[in-house]
Amino acid sequence: MGVKDGRIELVVSGVGDEKKRLDAYVGQATTSISRSTLSDERTCILLNGKSAKKSKPVRDGDVIVVTYAETFFEGLKPQQIELDVLYEDADLLVINKKQGMVVHPGAGNTEDTVVNALLYRYGENFADELNGSDDDEEPEPEESAVRPGIVHRLDKDTSGVLVIARNRAAHRHLSDQFKERTTRKVYIAVAKGRFSQPKGVIEAHLKRDSADRKRFTTCGDEEGRTAKTEYQVLRQYTSCALLRIVLHTGRTHQIRVHLKSIAHPLVGDPIYGKEDGQTLMLHALELEVESPSTGIRIRCKAPLPSRFSTYLRATPRPSSAPVRSR
Repeated sequence: MGVKDGRIELVVSGVGDEKKRLDAYVGQATTSISRSTLSDERTCILLNGKSAKKSKPVRDGDVIVVTYAETFFEGLKPQQIELDVLYEDADLLVINKKQGMVVHPGAGNTEDTVVNALLYRYGENFADELNGSDDDEEPEPEESAVRPGIVHRLDKDTSGVLVIARNRAAHRHLSDQFKERTTRKVYIAVAKGRFSQPKGVIEAHLKRDSADRKRFTTCGDEEGRTAKTEYQVLRQYTSCALLRIVLHTGRTHQIRVHLKSIAHPLVGDPIYGKEDGQTLMLHALELEVESPSTGIRIRCKAPLPSRFSTYLRATPRPSSAPVRSR
C-alpha cells in the first residue's frame, strides 16, 4: 500500500447563525477528502491558523486548512471478472455479488475481488478518482485503506445486492444515506432451530470480541454500537427456519451475531455456529437507495440463489402447523 499527501483550504460562507460543526462544513463544501480521512490521526485541521477539533463550530469568514495523508492500494490489477449487473447509471452500479467473492482487497488478497473487476470495467484511474472513499456506517480504524467505489460491504460468503459509487460526489451522497439510515436493506436467511414466535426484533449493542478480533459479540448498552435487526419467519422446518430480515443498522456481522444471541445461528456459519458442512445461508435480497443526482428512490432485488432451494428441499417440514405471521 502507498500513501498520498493532500491539502485543502476553505473559506466558510453561507453559515449565518446556524451552528455548523467544522467536519460537517468540510463534508458539505468539498468531496476531495473523505470522512474517514478527516478522522485519521495523521490529519491536521487548522481553523484560522490554530489547531481545532472536528466538533468546533465555524462562522462565515473562518479559514479552514486541512492537511492529510490517504492510504491506498498500489499495483491493483484490473481483471476481467463477470459482474451480475442489476442497475447502472452515471452515478452508481448495483450488482448481485456471488457467494465466495471478496468485495475489496486486503493484506495478502489483491486479486479476484469486486474492486479488481471495477478497475477493468471503468479503467485503472477509477481508483484515483475515488481515492479516500468512506467506509459504510461502521468504519473500523484498522481498515482505513481505500476501497474504490465501495459504499458498504457484504461478507465473502454472503451473496446479494451491492451498490458501488462511480464518482466521489455519488460516494459521499450514498455514504451519508447509509450513515443516516435512509436506505432499506432486506435479507433472506436460514437459521437453526424452531422459532417460538413468528416475528421479532433484536436490539443489542455489538462490539469486537476481546478474545478474537475477527469476531463480534453482543454487549451492554454502555459499550459497543447500537444495532437493530427485525426478522420474520417465512417458513418453519424441523431443524431450521427461512427468515426475512430487515436491517435497521448495518454493523459488521450484525445478522450473524444477533441471531446467535437468541440461540438461532445461521446455517453454514463457521464463525458463530457449529460446523455443519453447509455454506452460509445469507443473501442480501433487496436494497433501496436514493439517486445522488435525481433524488428518485432506486430499488434493486437479487434473485434468491439456488443453494437455498436445494438445502430446503432436503429439509423436513414439521408435522404440526408452521409458525405464521399475523
